[in-house]
Amino acid sequence: MKVSCHLLISGSVQGVFFRANTRDIANSLFLSGWVKNLSDGRVEVWAEGEKEDIERLIEWCKKGPRGAFVSSVEIEYGDFTGEFKGFSIRY
Repeated sequence: MKVSCHLLISGSVQGVFFRANTRDIANSLFLSGWVKNLSDGRVEVWAEGEKEDIERLIEWCKKGPRGAFVSSVEIEYGDFTGEFKGFSIRY
C-alpha cells in the first residue's frame, strides 16, 4: 500500500549531513519526496512510497547519520498523491 508521510525531526540534526543521508536512504528505498532544513533547527521530510519502505525511512530518521542526535520525530501519515518525481534536497 502506498502512502505519504510528513516528518519533523528535532535535535542536533543540522550540519551533520542529515539531508544528504536522508536523500540517499530514500532513493535506495525508491521513495519520492524531499528533505529540507527549517530555520528553527529541525529537519522536515515529505516522503511517498510503499508503507513498509516509509517505515524503514522513519526508523533511520530516529537515529540519523553519525554525528546527529535525534530527540524526537513527529510523524503524520497521509494519502499517496504521486506528485513527486524522485527524492531531493530542498533549500
